[in-house]
Amino acid sequence: MIRLADTPVLTTERLVLRAPQAGDWPAWRDFFESDRAGFVGGPMVQPGQSWRAFGHFIGHWVLRGYGMFVLTERGSDRALGAVGPWFPDGWPEHEIGWTLWSAGLEGRGYAQEAALAARDFALRTLGWSRPVSYIDPANARSISLARRLGALRDPKAEAPHFGDDRSPPHVFRHPAGAAA
Repeated sequence: MIRLADTPVLTTERLVLRAPQAGDWPAWRDFFESDRAGFVGGPMVQPGQSWRAFGHFIGHWVLRGYGMFVLTERGSDRALGAVGPWFPDGWPEHEIGWTLWSAGLEGRGYAQEAALAARDFALRTLGWSRPVSYIDPANARSISLARRLGALRDPKAEAPHFGDDRSPPHVFRHPAGAAA
């Protein structure tokens, strides 16, 4: 199996953040085909829809030279979710995004720990100055995390247009110089 080469690996106290790989597909598929993915374009129920989205997820690394990391616990390669820099074509601004792929992972601080490391990477390595996070207005857990990260809602910022019936996301702007 071919892997993305020369991609950064970030480590935190409990986590490893790495580029996606083929073995992450079952966890990705299960998440994106579930109701849990409702805030990030799911559930993807049309045949091949989650497969194409996984290709987009991996292809972002090839096209941009960076992308969202898959987070795993140290000592395990089991994919728990995704976090990191995201800037697909048509996005108004650079984003720091996050998802945990299982409800059983919530409340452990994984998303915050991973988002801090990914944001630090985007600020220090990619040279981003004030990234945003685009969050569905009904996603209370992600809004709470954005606030814990020091991000503030920016109602004047442009949000991406998804071309479907989803509500436009709220834009949360991360503080300048927020690197750890």
